[in-house]
Parts: sequence; C-alpha cells; structure tokens
Amino acid sequence: MTLDVAAVRAAYPALRDGYAYLDGAAGTQVPAAVIDAIASAYVTGIGNTGGPFPASHRSDAIIEDARRAVADLVGGDPAGVVLGPNTTTLVYRFAQALAATWRPEDEVVVSRLDHDANVRPWVQAAARAGAVVRWAEVDPATGELPVGQYDALLGERTRLVAVTAASNILGTRPDVAAIAAKAHAVGALTFVDGVHATPHAPVDAGALGADFYATSAYKWSGPHIGAVVADPALLDTLRPDKLLPSPDSVPERFETGTAPFADLAGLTAAVDHLAGLGGGVGVGVGGTGSRRERLLASMAAVESYERELFGVLLRGLEELPQITLYGKPARRTATAYFRVAGRTPGEVAEHLAGRGVNVWHGHSYAWELTGALGLRDSGGAVRAGLVHYNDRSDVDRLLAGVAELAGSSGSTGLGS
Repeated sequence: MTLDVAAVRAAYPALRDGYAYLDGAAGTQVPAAVIDAIASAYVTGIGNTGGPFPASHRSDAIIEDARRAVADLVGGDPAGVVLGPNTTTLVYRFAQALAATWRPEDEVVVSRLDHDANVRPWVQAAARAGAVVRWAEVDPATGELPVGQYDALLGERTRLVAVTAASNILGTRPDVAAIAAKAHAVGALTFVDGVHATPHAPVDAGALGADFYATSAYKWSGPHIGAVVADPALLDTLRPDKLLPSPDSVPERFETGTAPFADLAGLTAAVDHLAGLGGGVGVGVGGTGSRRERLLASMAAVESYERELFGVLLRGLEELPQITLYGKPARRTATAYFRVAGRTPGEVAEHLAGRGVNVWHGHSYAWELTGALGLRDSGGAVRAGLVHYNDRSDVDRLLAGVAELAGSSGSTGLGS
C-alpha cells in the first residue's frame, strides 16, 4: 500500500495557503472531514450527557465513538480510554493518582529523552511522596536511550517507569518493549508517552508493554484532545481526586468537567481519516477490513513514505556546509534537529518563515534532552518534522532556505 500524497494534501484546506508546514511535531493541520465533523455536531445539536433527550443521546454517542476510535488507533480497550484536554493535563492527573500509592524510598524511573510532560509530573509527584527519582541517560552522540542501563536502575522498590515511544526533537524510537519487560520483571508499571510516535507509524500499545499509553489527537490531524489508554481493570485500582457527584465508573472517574463533545466528534473523524490514508482516492473513506486493520495498513504506508522523504531531507542537510545535525538514532521518526553555524536558531526559523516554511526552534519542551545535548541554555536548535501530508516540494523549500544561510555564514563548519 502506498500513499497518494496529492490526494492526501487535497484533504487539508490549510495547505492551500502555500506554506510548507514542517511544524507537524508541534501540531498538525486538520482535514476537511474533521472540520465538517466538528461543525456537524454543533449544527445537529448536542447537550450534556445523561439526559433523556436526543441532543444528550448524541453527546453520549460521540464520547463512546471517540473511545472506540482511540482504541482502534493504538490497540486498546475502549473501556480503558481516558479523554482529556491534552496529554500534559492527563499525565499530571495520573501522577497524582499513582503517587497516592507510593511510599518513602519507593522509586520512579524517568528518562532524559522524554518531553517534559512525561518527566516533571512524575518528578514532582515523587517529591511529594518522598520517592526516589532515578534517571535513564541519553547517549548525546547518537541520541539513543540504551536499554542495558535499566538493569541498574530497576529494583524491588521501583513503582513506575516513564519512557517515550519517540523523542519529539530527535525522533529517537527507543526499544520500549524491552524496557517495559524489564520494568514488569520487577513489578513496576510503565507509562509510555506516545504523543510523538503515534502520527508516524502503526501502534500496538500492548506489544510495547505499555500499562498506560498517552497520545494527543492534534498531533495526528485531530483537534486538541489528549487520551491515555490502559486496561480498565488497572484503572479501577486508582482513585483520582474528583467531584463527589461526578461518575465513579471507569474511565469516567478520571475525566473532570464537561467533555468537549464537538471536538470529540472531530477526533473520531481524524481516526477515520488516518484509516483511509492508504486508499488514495477518497482519502478517509472506503477500504476493507476493520478500522483497526485499515489503520495498521495506512500507518505502515505513512511510515514508509515518511522514511523515504526524510532521507531526502537528511541527505540535503548533511551536504550543506555549516550545518550540525543532532542525533543519529537507528530507529527514528521523520524529525530533524539542527543548527546553522553563525546563526541563532531563532534567526534560522525567522528566515525560513520569510520563505514560506514553518519550523520551530528552541527546546520544544525536551528540557532534559536539550540540557544533555548542551543546547538548552543557548537557544536549542531548529526542528523540522515531516508528516503524511508533506511532499518533496516542502523539503526542497526548506533545504533552499537553509542553504541561503549556510552559504552566507562566515563561521567555520561544524560536524554533523
């Protein structure tokens, strides 16, 4: 199965503005089907949940559809899908609930590869509980997270291992399954941050060994909704703080306030869109097999397409003078993090914006990782990332814009 990228791009109204959207690692554009689903929810009429009237029934159905969609996307149980405003909020929610079971001298393992959303909530929760934080270190030369180090980090007091499925700046995809197996061997739980990984490849949270798997819809062409997927039986062992009248059932007990019903309708539409990416004509619809089966096929096609296009981007950057590329992981998403000698990351991003190319610069909330790379205090670096709607013209425009700066820099070249 291959992607018809022209058909894919035609589904995204925002791409008509002529910009090269290489900022997908910070959030993607949405297809017309998602926009239509959100508008349709409002046009049709929605009400709060649990009422005896049709508008309330529609909201109930929207929520259940969204749970099923997320479960299909990552390979989980709809009854274990917790929905929320974003992943950071949900991680804090679970950190509070899990830390209630920790005791002084219990241990929590976090990694310097992770986005701070899968670091700081655990560090802060551990401090309140009197638990010990242990750190898995990154190889700064390669950007890898060596699995062997976990043998020395884990023990009988380990309660949780938090690890990312993909670095949001280097793209590194560590061996999460191996790390999870080591964690489970000592009786620890695993919390896997799948925010950056989910848009780029097929996901099977169970095969990864994730007791909790977090993802954000706005990273895969949906609205700003976060989700954490877990075994409902595991969720039932946790007692988060909640309002007394709010539901005590799973997964509802983890969801505070009124749900954003229309956005949840958009989430389901985004998953349906992804499931149809491999179909070419009529992107987002049609196809055979279950939605889970179609998602696995589509995301495999996405992974293959992005790998090929990313090879063009990396080779182009490597051939330019004055460029430093960070990280050389063996398995990675299509995400590049680089500097141009003699230019600040902000200057590079501003120059590219003037050429119609959107990229981000700075630490991108990879606080520990940019510190380990020696970049955090000097402005981080430039991040350019590909998603399934990017094409060769986007990459060529980026390389042309960077070449303008690299060619005019008077500094000596830096190795990559």
